[in-house]
Amino acid sequence: MDYETIALESAGGVAVIRLDRPDRRNALNTRMRVELLHALKAAERGARAIVLTGAGEAFCAGQDLADRGNAANLDIERTLRDEYEPLLRAIHDCRLPVIAAVNGAAAGAGANLALCADVVIAAESAVFLQAFSRIGLIPDAGGTYWLPRQMGFAKAMGAMLFAEPVTARQAESWGMIWQAVPDAEFDTVWRARAAQLAQGPTEAYARMKQALRASFDNGLEAQLQLEAHLQGECGRTRDFTEGVMAFLEKRTAKFEGR
Repeated sequence: MDYETIALESAGGVAVIRLDRPDRRNALNTRMRVELLHALKAAERGARAIVLTGAGEAFCAGQDLADRGNAANLDIERTLRDEYEPLLRAIHDCRLPVIAAVNGAAAGAGANLALCADVVIAAESAVFLQAFSRIGLIPDAGGTYWLPRQMGFAKAMGAMLFAEPVTARQAESWGMIWQAVPDAEFDTVWRARAAQLAQGPTEAYARMKQALRASFDNGLEAQLQLEAHLQGECGRTRDFTEGVMAFLEKRTAKFEGR
């Protein structure tokens, strides 16, 4: 596919998908959602870690209200079901670690796109904004799912009702994101983290994600059973063999997958 709204680069096992509509603050339109989904699937086949980030000053301004002419022409329910849901599921279900490197403002669906990732690293100047109530809507694109799980019910409700920006430092202290980083260090930090994950045990990462997400619905017995099953699978991988040998030989492990 020829990309018009995103840029895709890959090196060292890391696929970087960059939202690339800086003149529209990387607002999401139909074309971008199609391209993002295609790029995610392509990256999952060929990379070992994926990074989502934005071009220019913003990460993503959310839904492009000028898409299809104007907001009145946008069938919101259909768009969410047919365009957003497959994209969010692709990120959530991806077997590879996915980092959202939030370089600037992340608003509305753009904020929730970032929060769907496994790890969020944000520049200190970045803000997260649940702006939906300003136009008479509720948070979508997974916002009502991610926010209470990541920042707690009270903070999530306040963020949604008041539609006030949450700074990167606030987001970090509330447990909403993994790390807020000084702007001057932002690129270096997320690239180093992505490289670290790309060199890691991808089979274990995939099962780690599966186990952690299942824990919200499982009781203790079911979770212990799932852990045992997934750990058994990990124990049959080449990565486990390599990890043990590297430990015994006092060297750095070289993980390669199955």
